[in-house]
Amino acid sequence: MLTNKDWIKATLAHRETGRVPYNFMFSPPAMTRLCAHFGVGDVNDAVKMPIRTNAPASPKPLYADPDVFGPTVTDEFGVVWSTNYIDRGAPLVYALPEADLSRYTFPDPRAPGRFDGLAEWCAANTEHYTGMWVGALWERATFMRGMEELLYDLAENRQFVEDLLEALTDNILRTMEALFTLGEFDCCCLSDDYGSQKALLMSPADWRALIKPRLERMVDLAKKHHRQFFLHSCGCVEQIIPDLIELGLDILHPIQPETMDIYRLKREFGSDITFCGGIRTQDLLPLGTPAEVRAEVRKLKEVMGAGGGYILEPGITLQDDVPLPNLVAMVEEAMA
Repeated sequence: MLTNKDWIKATLAHRETGRVPYNFMFSPPAMTRLCAHFGVGDVNDAVKMPIRTNAPASPKPLYADPDVFGPTVTDEFGVVWSTNYIDRGAPLVYALPEADLSRYTFPDPRAPGRFDGLAEWCAANTEHYTGMWVGALWERATFMRGMEELLYDLAENRQFVEDLLEALTDNILRTMEALFTLGEFDCCCLSDDYGSQKALLMSPADWRALIKPRLERMVDLAKKHHRQFFLHSCGCVEQIIPDLIELGLDILHPIQPETMDIYRLKREFGSDITFCGGIRTQDLLPLGTPAEVRAEVRKLKEVMGAGGGYILEPGITLQDDVPLPNLVAMVEEAMA
């Protein structure tokens, strides 16, 4: 019997293991419903999740409960977020209202308490494939400056964008270096949306000039420390998949089928990279029937899972709009 770690590593090596691995990310309402359905406190154990992830602590957790934090919470970068019960909230006050870094101080990647408990977590999860979220680059810049303003800056104040991305890259690399001293884990994970529903948020030339060389430094550092690299980027990123392969990226997540032909991606690139994602979240999961969900999961396992190099997962974190019968159908069919 393969351990979860061996199962994922064999999949990343493009070997078939007899079963297609899966991974699910749940918003609090979806997690609560599934825990109640399975009668457990931790759905990860109930569904035998082979991949486990963790991250350095932040004053603003991914999901900030308004009962705990109040109506707003400020993260370590100085961005003020809304809080609610169903999702991660949204930036309300940007840390950089002007394209100016002269009066801004970036947070300390080694701030006291940031890595508390992570060494123990690594030691407790050795049988699973483990990933550490190391931060965000372009995505973090949009949170700090605002998406529209940052895209405008690309045209009107490019040096500011360069300086902001360089400082964020340094923050991520220093975070990675600190994490490597804590214990064994398998993968560094970066959350960094580059795509819209139909195209990249910037031109491919701008992505290659601004993002690619900085992403390369992160991937190279991970490989130097014998870790693999996982990139989360929503939206249509098809134009840069060859670049990601060139950089040595191991896992691309979440390959949203509403934005790209994922079966063509499998045919063209599936031998060079592992795709993670693929279950439709914009129509199938919230609006389909359990039978339709099961049929889609079976098709993904058969077609995308052929030859390894595929991890089954929804195209985005499962939200409050997915009915419980569809959640259960997806999980049961994934585990079958």
